[in-house]
Amino acid sequence: MKRIALITIGLVAAAVYTPAHAAKMNVVGTTTMVTDMVREIGGDRVNVVGLMGPGVDPHLYKPASGDVVKLQRAKIIFYSGLMLEGRMTDLFFRMARAGKLVYAVTESIPEKDRLEPAEFAGHWDPHIWGDPILWSNCIVTVVDGLSKADPAGAADYAKRGKAVDASYKAMKEWALKRIAEVPREHRILVTSHDAFNYFGQAFGFQVVAVQGLSTVTEAGLADIAKMVDFIKKENIKAIFIESSVNPAAIKRVSKDSDVKIGGELFSDACGALGDMHEAHGEKYDVGTYIGMLKHNVNTVVDALK
Repeated sequence: MKRIALITIGLVAAAVYTPAHAAKMNVVGTTTMVTDMVREIGGDRVNVVGLMGPGVDPHLYKPASGDVVKLQRAKIIFYSGLMLEGRMTDLFFRMARAGKLVYAVTESIPEKDRLEPAEFAGHWDPHIWGDPILWSNCIVTVVDGLSKADPAGAADYAKRGKAVDASYKAMKEWALKRIAEVPREHRILVTSHDAFNYFGQAFGFQVVAVQGLSTVTEAGLADIAKMVDFIKKENIKAIFIESSVNPAAIKRVSKDSDVKIGGELFSDACGALGDMHEAHGEKYDVGTYIGMLKHNVNTVVDALK
């Protein structure tokens, strides 16, 4: 907590600092999904820096000393919100009160569309990006935020925002066609933690996880035993590990239930930018939001169909 407090003091003191002669507007995003959206909408007018890289779990992320410089230099900051970034949320509130432009992109998601799992009563499920249509609601926050910080680029941000929105909608249609290859009775998605509830709702999967919404607490032996019984009862063909979650629990479940691991899914973080994957005659960059979703859909479909 002392470390967080010191970082907070430094950030608030420099909350209105901006580089004097930057050719592009400096913008910071937290998670890889947020950073990708901001990069797509901002285009050549912005220099986007992401705090969290591939494989990073935002639930457990602790700001490092190097993050102070990144946040100081940013004219505007975008984070996911709904407590996804955990302990960093208070930090962003303090920075906003000090005058920094700070936006939680998921604030634009209507409450009626947010999931609130029973085991996490009082907390929204923050993994909105599992549904491309819901995630597209966040575009307006990014467009408005960038336009406020850079009014001269407002028309360009709005145009690019519409293009990103169209790409998300096309992604949803593509995914629905691929997922149609999996019989409905086989659409049970078993993963490490509850990061796929919106994905399941969007694409007709029953989602079952060893852990809850957050990865702060690890799965216990009782959780693992319960999952093994469920897998045997439902005769599930494959289960999945996640790129940003310790795979130990899922590997134990796989061993005890004698079910194969169908692959690795990107849950709370995209892959490495520029990492090209190829499946079914199509190449995509798993370091982007679209590429991440395509990888997940292909991995799930190929393992379960």
